Amino acid sequence: MKKIATAIVLLCLLSSITVKAQNNGAELKTAMTLAKNGQYQQASVSFFQLSLSPKYIENRMQVRYLLGLMLYQMKMYQLAAFQFISVIREGNNKYIPKALEKLSLAANELGDDTLLNYAISRVKTESFPAVHRDILFYRIGEFQDRNGQYPEAILSFDQVPETSPLHDKAMYMKAMAYAQAGDADKSATTFDLLFDRKSSAPVTDTSRVAAQIGRARALYQKKDWQGAIQAYRDVPSDSVLWHDTVFESSWAMLRSGRFRSAISNFQSLHSPYYEESYLPESLLLRSIVYLYICKYDEMDKVLNLFNKIYKPVYRQMTSYLQAQKNPVKYFNDVVLTMLAAKKTDLSIAKSNFAIPYLITQKVSKEGDFQRSFHYIKKLIDERKSVRAMPALWRSSGIGKYALQTLDRRLLRARAKGGRQIRSHMINLRTELIDIFEQEGFIRYEMINGKKEQLKKRVAGKNLPDMQIDQDNSRDYYIQNGFEYWGFRGEYWLDEIGNYHYLGTQSCE
Repeated sequence: MKKIATAIVLLCLLSSITVKAQNNGAELKTAMTLAKNGQYQQASVSFFQLSLSPKYIENRMQVRYLLGLMLYQMKMYQLAAFQFISVIREGNNKYIPKALEKLSLAANELGDDTLLNYAISRVKTESFPAVHRDILFYRIGEFQDRNGQYPEAILSFDQVPETSPLHDKAMYMKAMAYAQAGDADKSATTFDLLFDRKSSAPVTDTSRVAAQIGRARALYQKKDWQGAIQAYRDVPSDSVLWHDTVFESSWAMLRSGRFRSAISNFQSLHSPYYEESYLPESLLLRSIVYLYICKYDEMDKVLNLFNKIYKPVYRQMTSYLQAQKNPVKYFNDVVLTMLAAKKTDLSIAKSNFAIPYLITQKVSKEGDFQRSFHYIKKLIDERKSVRAMPALWRSSGIGKYALQTLDRRLLRARAKGGRQIRSHMINLRTELIDIFEQEGFIRYEMINGKKEQLKKRVAGKNLPDMQIDQDNSRDYYIQNGFEYWGFRGEYWLDEIGNYHYLGTQSCE
């Protein structure tokens, strides 16, 4: 009788387990059916619940991969990336290759260096789907380039096919890698190929202009001063990058001994249109050119202007660095300044920013901060998407998890951006200390030059009284073959880049 009772109990237990297994399988099948039908929101809710259930411990990697896939389809790339990472870290499961593929694509969408490096370090190119392999090769090339592996980076960029939308960027990065490796000839040739490829594009096309500037820099690296000057001049003046070329070409003019042309450039660089640009070296370079042609009065004015602008900037920046240690504060202050500067009615000179505007404008253009800022904007957009979801989804487990995760990630990303800003500010402070020292040496040379000039006057040597042309009449310029008016202290935007210095050398 006892044996019969025991058999009945076991039979009931087995029946219960079988029913539960069927029910458990039914839950997973239901979630998968929702996914196949494109009902990603509902499916994500179900998969999240199943991922936490002890009943599905054996299927956990499958469930997490599918949850990541749903979030990826919903364009919630950061949340999806975390699910794929959990699958990869677990190891020893058949979903790792698929998770690596999707993680790489999600990281590419986000542009986060940390995620990209994590994915790239684990993925195998031969097992990666051919349709997305161009993205992988490009990102691997970027990773190698940042780590100084220039020959390897060149090979990776070469693997990006011409049909890929990343091909132009890959060509540019390849040319830059050649330059970093010291091969200026191949760098210039690659930039030429990129320019030829974009020859039919508008003159201000980003890739086309980048190729022109890259070629000019490669020629400068080769010490082909004349070639570099001409290449810089080919950059269209209505390009956003033109301002940088004016300063860079001034160095080439100085190296080639074309002092008058260099001063002509500085007339544009130091116009009111660019008074909010961080260019301390340009003022020192202008003073050096004046030193070469013995224009000591002009040199003194330029050095005084340098001190008037950059010494207060240095003091304010140093005070901020000493007072602020919270990296998030650095990030917030820079972003607030950037947003305020976009207002058309804002006067930069009268504004009281926590960080000097010249410094903010400089550090906000640094590559690492730009990538961090782009990533943060992606996170903010993703959080907006989460908040825009239906109330039922937001109140579910996945909805609460999503908001908590994105809030934490945003805080860490802002702290990282703040640390980058602080690092760049420390570097700029060190740079300004060196530049102040150079200004002292240049001022010493100016005083010494003035002293020698006075000695010659005392000795009775005749020096030219009129050091700079004072005849500004139209007839004067026409009879001397010039086709422009004399500068009368008023700047016009269409004249920027077309100034010509007519002063003569005052040295004996």
